[in-house]
Amino acid sequence: MTPSKDIARLIEIMAALRDPESGCPWDVQQDFASIAPYTIEEAYEVADAIQRDDRDDLRDELGDLLLQVVYHARMAEEEGAFDFGDVVHAVTKKMIRRHPHVFGDEAARGAGMAKGMWERIKAEEKAEKRAARLARGLDPEDHGKGFLDGIPLVHPALTRALKLQEKAARVGFDWKEAKPILDKIEEEIGELREAMEKGAEDEVAGEFGDVLFAIVNFGRHLKLDAEDALRRTNDKFRNRFHYVEAALEAQGRTLDDASLDDMEALWQQAKAAE
Repeated sequence: MTPSKDIARLIEIMAALRDPESGCPWDVQQDFASIAPYTIEEAYEVADAIQRDDRDDLRDELGDLLLQVVYHARMAEEEGAFDFGDVVHAVTKKMIRRHPHVFGDEAARGAGMAKGMWERIKAEEKAEKRAARLARGLDPEDHGKGFLDGIPLVHPALTRALKLQEKAARVGFDWKEAKPILDKIEEEIGELREAMEKGAEDEVAGEFGDVLFAIVNFGRHLKLDAEDALRRTNDKFRNRFHYVEAALEAQGRTLDDASLDDMEALWQQAKAAE
Protein backbone atom coordinates (compact mmCIF):
# COMPACT_ATOMS: atom_id res chain seq x y z
CA MET A 1 0.00 0.00 0.00
CA THR A 2 1.46 3.36 -1.05
CA PRO A 3 0.27 6.98 -0.61
CA SER A 4 -1.72 8.53 -3.44
CA LYS A 5 -3.61 11.68 -4.39
CA ASP A 6 -6.47 9.48 -5.62
CA ILE A 7 -9.42 9.25 -3.19
CA ALA A 8 -9.75 5.60 -4.19
CA ARG A 9 -6.55 4.82 -2.26
CA LEU A 10 -7.96 6.28 0.95
CA ILE A 11 -11.10 4.19 0.49
CA GLU A 12 -8.92 1.10 -0.01
CA ILE A 13 -6.95 1.87 3.15
CA MET A 14 -10.12 2.21 5.19
CA ALA A 15 -11.49 -1.05 3.80
CA ALA A 16 -8.23 -2.76 4.78
CA LEU A 17 -8.34 -1.29 8.29
CA ARG A 18 -11.92 -2.52 8.74
CA ASP A 19 -11.26 -6.02 7.42
CA PRO A 20 -12.46 -8.44 10.15
CA GLU A 21 -9.64 -10.89 9.44
CA SER A 22 -6.57 -8.78 8.70
CA GLY A 23 -7.56 -5.27 9.73
CA CYS A 24 -6.68 -3.16 12.75
CA PRO A 25 -8.49 -4.50 15.85
CA TRP A 26 -9.27 -0.99 17.10
CA ASP A 27 -10.72 0.16 13.76
CA VAL A 28 -12.77 -3.03 13.36
CA GLN A 29 -14.54 -2.61 16.69
CA GLN A 30 -15.64 1.00 16.09
CA ASP A 31 -19.16 2.05 15.13
CA PHE A 32 -20.88 5.32 14.18
CA ALA A 33 -21.42 6.39 17.77
CA SER A 34 -17.84 5.72 18.87
CA ILE A 35 -16.35 7.55 15.87
CA ALA A 36 -18.67 10.58 16.02
CA PRO A 37 -16.67 12.39 18.76
CA TYR A 38 -13.51 12.08 16.64
CA THR A 39 -15.37 13.54 13.66
CA ILE A 40 -16.38 16.57 15.70
CA GLU A 41 -12.87 16.92 17.11
CA GLU A 42 -11.32 16.86 13.63
CA ALA A 43 -13.70 19.60 12.45
CA TYR A 44 -12.57 21.75 15.38
CA GLU A 45 -8.93 21.10 14.52
CA VAL A 46 -9.58 22.30 10.97
CA ALA A 47 -11.07 25.50 12.40
CA ASP A 48 -8.08 25.85 14.74
CA ALA A 49 -5.60 25.59 11.84
CA ILE A 50 -7.56 28.25 9.97
CA GLN A 51 -7.59 30.55 12.98
CA ARG A 52 -3.82 30.11 13.37
CA ASP A 53 -3.38 30.71 9.62
CA ASP A 54 -1.25 27.56 9.38
CA ARG A 55 -1.59 26.10 5.88
CA ASP A 56 0.53 23.02 6.61
CA ASP A 57 -1.66 22.08 9.55
CA LEU A 58 -4.78 22.94 7.54
CA ARG A 59 -3.77 20.47 4.83
CA ASP A 60 -3.20 17.73 7.38
CA GLU A 61 -6.35 18.47 9.40
CA LEU A 62 -8.50 18.51 6.26
CA GLY A 63 -7.07 15.08 5.49
CA ASP A 64 -8.02 13.89 8.97
CA LEU A 65 -11.53 15.25 8.51
CA LEU A 66 -11.81 13.56 5.11
CA LEU A 67 -10.76 10.31 6.75
CA GLN A 68 -13.73 10.64 9.08
CA VAL A 69 -16.09 10.91 6.10
CA VAL A 70 -14.52 7.83 4.52
CA TYR A 71 -14.73 5.99 7.85
CA HIS A 72 -18.47 6.61 8.25
CA ALA A 73 -19.11 5.79 4.59
CA ARG A 74 -17.24 2.50 4.95
CA MET A 75 -19.27 1.47 7.99
CA ALA A 76 -22.47 2.34 6.12
CA GLU A 77 -21.30 0.29 3.13
CA GLU A 78 -20.72 -2.70 5.41
CA GLU A 79 -24.35 -2.37 6.51
CA GLY A 80 -25.54 -2.11 2.92
CA ALA A 81 -26.91 1.39 3.53
CA PHE A 82 -24.72 3.51 1.21
CA ASP A 83 -21.08 3.95 0.20
CA PHE A 84 -18.66 6.84 -0.35
CA GLY A 85 -19.82 7.26 -3.94
CA ASP A 86 -23.38 7.77 -2.70
CA VAL A 87 -22.13 10.48 -0.31
CA VAL A 88 -20.41 12.30 -3.18
CA HIS A 89 -23.46 11.89 -5.42
CA ALA A 90 -25.76 13.31 -2.74
CA VAL A 91 -23.68 16.44 -2.12
CA THR A 92 -23.01 17.13 -5.81
CA LYS A 93 -26.72 16.75 -6.54
CA LYS A 94 -27.51 19.17 -3.71
CA MET A 95 -24.99 21.79 -4.86
CA ILE A 96 -26.16 21.66 -8.48
CA ARG A 97 -29.80 21.87 -7.42
CA ARG A 98 -29.23 24.75 -5.03
CA HIS A 99 -27.35 26.84 -7.59
CA PRO A 100 -29.50 26.95 -10.74
CA HIS A 101 -28.08 30.42 -11.43
CA VAL A 102 -24.67 28.76 -11.85
CA PHE A 103 -25.40 25.25 -13.16
CA GLY A 104 -28.83 25.69 -14.77
CA ASP A 105 -29.78 26.35 -18.37
CA GLU A 106 -29.18 29.72 -20.00
CA ALA A 107 -32.49 31.14 -18.78
CA ALA A 108 -31.84 30.08 -15.20
CA ARG A 109 -28.32 31.51 -15.23
CA GLY A 110 -29.58 34.77 -16.68
CA ALA A 111 -32.30 35.09 -14.03
CA GLY A 112 -29.86 34.79 -11.13
CA MET A 113 -30.96 33.68 -7.69
CA ALA A 114 -34.58 34.75 -7.70
CA LYS A 115 -36.30 35.81 -4.49
CA GLY A 116 -37.79 32.80 -2.70
CA MET A 117 -35.89 30.29 -4.85
CA TRP A 118 -33.68 29.08 -1.98
CA GLU A 119 -36.70 28.39 0.21
CA ARG A 120 -38.48 26.57 -2.64
CA ILE A 121 -35.44 24.38 -3.35
CA LYS A 122 -35.04 23.53 0.33
CA ALA A 123 -38.74 22.66 0.56
CA GLU A 124 -38.43 20.34 -2.44
CA GLU A 125 -35.41 18.62 -0.90
CA LYS A 126 -37.25 18.15 2.38
CA ALA A 127 -40.26 16.64 0.59
CA GLU A 128 -38.03 14.23 -1.34
CA LYS A 129 -36.19 13.21 1.84
CA ARG A 130 -39.48 12.66 3.63
CA ALA A 131 -40.79 10.48 0.79
CA ALA A 132 -37.57 8.43 0.74
CA ARG A 133 -37.78 7.81 4.49
CA LEU A 134 -41.41 6.74 4.19
CA ALA A 135 -40.46 4.35 1.38
CA ARG A 136 -37.91 2.71 3.70
CA GLY A 137 -40.48 2.37 6.48
CA LEU A 138 -38.86 5.07 8.65
CA ASP A 139 -40.36 7.97 10.57
CA PRO A 140 -40.60 10.74 7.93
CA GLU A 141 -39.47 13.37 10.41
CA ASP A 142 -35.82 12.44 10.91
CA HIS A 143 -35.18 15.06 13.59
CA GLY A 144 -38.50 14.82 15.42
CA LYS A 145 -41.84 16.51 14.96
CA GLY A 146 -41.45 19.69 17.02
CA PHE A 147 -40.65 23.08 15.52
CA LEU A 148 -37.22 23.18 17.17
CA ASP A 149 -36.33 19.51 16.64
CA GLY A 150 -34.33 20.18 13.48
CA ILE A 151 -31.48 21.74 15.51
CA PRO A 152 -28.85 18.97 15.80
CA LEU A 153 -28.11 17.72 19.31
CA VAL A 154 -24.38 17.44 18.56
CA HIS A 155 -23.81 21.19 18.24
CA PRO A 156 -21.69 22.72 21.01
CA ALA A 157 -24.11 23.84 23.72
CA LEU A 158 -23.56 27.57 23.14
CA THR A 159 -24.06 27.18 19.38
CA ARG A 160 -27.18 25.07 19.87
CA ALA A 161 -28.61 27.65 22.27
CA LEU A 162 -28.08 30.33 19.64
CA LYS A 163 -29.71 28.27 16.90
CA LEU A 164 -32.69 27.38 19.10
CA GLN A 165 -33.20 31.06 19.90
CA GLU A 166 -32.84 32.11 16.26
CA LYS A 167 -35.42 29.57 15.12
CA ALA A 168 -37.89 30.52 17.86
CA ALA A 169 -37.43 34.16 16.87
CA ARG A 170 -38.67 33.38 13.35
CA VAL A 171 -42.18 32.88 14.74
CA GLY A 172 -41.99 35.92 17.01
CA PHE A 173 -40.93 34.24 20.25
CA ASP A 174 -38.21 36.75 21.04
CA TRP A 175 -37.28 39.87 22.94
CA LYS A 176 -37.81 43.05 20.93
CA GLU A 177 -34.51 44.59 22.07
CA ALA A 178 -31.38 43.73 24.01
CA LYS A 179 -31.73 45.88 27.13
CA PRO A 180 -34.52 43.89 28.89
CA ILE A 181 -32.44 40.75 28.55
CA LEU A 182 -29.94 42.24 31.02
CA ASP A 183 -32.76 42.31 33.56
CA LYS A 184 -33.47 38.67 32.71
CA ILE A 185 -29.81 37.78 33.26
CA GLU A 186 -29.88 39.48 36.67
CA GLU A 187 -33.08 37.59 37.50
CA GLU A 188 -31.45 34.28 36.54
CA ILE A 189 -28.36 35.12 38.62
CA GLY A 190 -30.66 35.80 41.59
CA GLU A 191 -32.25 32.37 41.15
CA LEU A 192 -28.78 30.84 40.94
CA ARG A 193 -27.84 32.51 44.25
CA GLU A 194 -30.97 31.11 45.88
CA ALA A 195 -30.20 27.60 44.61
CA MET A 196 -26.64 27.88 45.93
CA GLU A 197 -27.88 28.96 49.36
CA LYS A 198 -30.16 25.91 49.48
CA GLY A 199 -27.25 23.66 48.49
CA ALA A 200 -29.33 21.87 45.85
CA GLU A 201 -26.74 20.64 43.32
CA ASP A 202 -29.19 19.74 40.53
CA GLU A 203 -31.00 23.05 40.94
CA VAL A 204 -27.70 24.96 40.89
CA ALA A 205 -26.74 23.25 37.62
CA GLY A 206 -30.12 24.10 36.10
CA GLU A 207 -29.99 27.75 37.17
CA PHE A 208 -26.41 28.05 35.95
CA GLY A 209 -27.56 26.76 32.55
CA ASP A 210 -30.37 29.34 32.54
CA VAL A 211 -27.81 32.11 33.11
CA LEU A 212 -25.71 30.88 30.20
CA PHE A 213 -28.77 30.61 27.95
CA ALA A 214 -29.79 34.19 28.78
CA ILE A 215 -26.27 35.46 28.09
CA VAL A 216 -26.29 33.73 24.68
CA ASN A 217 -29.60 35.45 23.96
CA PHE A 218 -28.17 38.83 25.00
CA GLY A 219 -25.18 38.29 22.71
CA ARG A 220 -27.48 37.37 19.82
CA HIS A 221 -29.29 40.71 20.16
CA LEU A 222 -25.91 42.43 20.12
CA LYS A 223 -25.12 40.55 16.87
CA LEU A 224 -22.47 38.52 18.72
CA ASP A 225 -21.95 34.76 18.51
CA ALA A 226 -21.36 33.46 22.05
CA GLU A 227 -19.23 30.56 20.83
CA ASP A 228 -16.95 32.89 18.87
CA ALA A 229 -16.81 35.46 21.68
CA LEU A 230 -15.86 32.80 24.23
CA ARG A 231 -13.25 31.37 21.85
CA ARG A 232 -11.63 34.81 21.63
CA THR A 233 -11.68 35.15 25.41
CA ASN A 234 -10.13 31.68 25.77
CA ASP A 235 -7.27 32.80 23.52
CA LYS A 236 -6.89 36.02 25.49
CA PHE A 237 -6.73 34.08 28.77
CA ARG A 238 -4.16 31.67 27.33
CA ASN A 239 -1.97 34.52 26.06
CA ARG A 240 -2.08 36.40 29.36
CA PHE A 241 -1.31 33.26 31.34
CA HIS A 242 1.62 32.54 29.03
CA TYR A 243 2.88 36.07 29.75
CA VAL A 244 2.73 35.31 33.49
CA GLU A 245 4.55 32.02 32.97
CA ALA A 246 7.27 33.61 30.80
CA ALA A 247 7.75 36.51 33.23
CA LEU A 248 8.21 34.09 36.12
CA GLU A 249 10.67 32.03 34.08
CA ALA A 250 12.67 35.19 33.36
CA GLN A 251 12.90 35.65 37.14
CA GLY A 252 14.13 32.09 37.57
CA ARG A 253 10.82 31.03 39.11
CA THR A 254 7.98 28.67 38.22
CA LEU A 255 4.22 28.80 38.49
CA ASP A 256 4.41 26.55 41.55
CA ASP A 257 6.76 29.01 43.26
CA ALA A 258 4.56 32.06 42.72
CA SER A 259 1.81 33.22 45.04
CA LEU A 260 -1.60 34.27 43.77
CA ASP A 261 -0.63 37.91 44.40
CA ASP A 262 2.54 37.46 42.33
CA MET A 263 0.58 35.99 39.44
CA GLU A 264 -2.14 38.64 39.68
CA ALA A 265 0.47 41.43 39.45
CA LEU A 266 1.96 39.87 36.32
CA TRP A 267 -1.55 39.31 34.96
CA GLN A 268 -2.22 43.04 35.21
CA GLN A 269 1.07 43.67 33.38
CA ALA A 270 -0.10 41.34 30.61
CA LYS A 271 -3.38 43.26 30.31
CA ALA A 272 -1.54 46.59 30.16
CA ALA A 273 0.78 45.25 27.46
CA GLU A 274 -2.08 44.30 25.10
